[in-house]
Amino acid sequence: MSAPESTRIGYIGLGNMGAPMAKRLLDRPGGLTVFDTRPEAVAPFTDAGASGAASPAELAQTCTLVSVTVLDDAQVEDVVAGPDGLLSTAQPGTVIAIHSTIADTTAVDLAARCAEHGVELVDAPISGGAPGAKNGTLAVMVGATDEAFAKVLEPFGTWAELIVHAGPVGAGTRMKLARNLLHFISFTAATEAQRLAEAAGLDITELGKVVRHTDAITGGAGAIMWRDNTSPLDPDDGWFPVFSHVRALGEKDLTLALDLGERLGVALPLATRALTDLGPGLGVGSGDTARSRSPRSRSPHGQKEHA
Repeated sequence: MSAPESTRIGYIGLGNMGAPMAKRLLDRPGGLTVFDTRPEAVAPFTDAGASGAASPAELAQTCTLVSVTVLDDAQVEDVVAGPDGLLSTAQPGTVIAIHSTIADTTAVDLAARCAEHGVELVDAPISGGAPGAKNGTLAVMVGATDEAFAKVLEPFGTWAELIVHAGPVGAGTRMKLARNLLHFISFTAATEAQRLAEAAGLDITELGKVVRHTDAITGGAGAIMWRDNTSPLDPDDGWFPVFSHVRALGEKDLTLALDLGERLGVALPLATRALTDLGPGLGVGSGDTARSRSPRSRSPHGQKEHA
């Protein structure tokens, strides 16, 4: 059963992400209680009709569903299990949702401690940034029991557009870490592309416009993330021709970019790795272009060897 709309929700941590998320809970029938160490962060909520708590412990006295959006593992542990934390007063059946990105082991360990009090902890990290929080279009990846997941669906839906049950406690955080792995490797790749463009005499701000425009159309890296496993594909698999085509285009364009980098004296280590790993990563193996540029076919200085 989902949590009834009459459930009073507590929200702890009213920063750049927490404040807009909590704001979208103000109109829920059950009411909202908030806590933050900064009075100036709490004031807009109490002015709008929410209740303010002096501590997590006080908040847990009246709230059986609590969202936590604080900085790091240490703050999460203090809010949940510290001397004045939620567990000191939480009623059995309370659900504590951690939206902060923490270690998956922290989530699992805290969930075990919560269980000793009859409290369920779910790890529910979010993706979508401050704009997603403001617009109510976040994605949330939930590690929880089926029962706890059912309880958070309705309230999470006030600020999230996509709610994924990733698995048991810890799975939400593991999914968020995989998602952010892609995010920051992509950022690093963007800096490599900027170096190449700058060396070629291009305006990298204009390149940025092109990237943002076309990623909004194609979906960026997410456009290839349709498979349900990462095993090599059978040639009869329907995805095989699709990803073989992606590999062919990618190996061609990566080779052209690497050739440009060599002419301009710009090192492109991520592009070099991508040429090697693209086909196998897609499950279709390396193509002729990647094999021809393998380290065994090149000199120590990166130039092709000629017979």
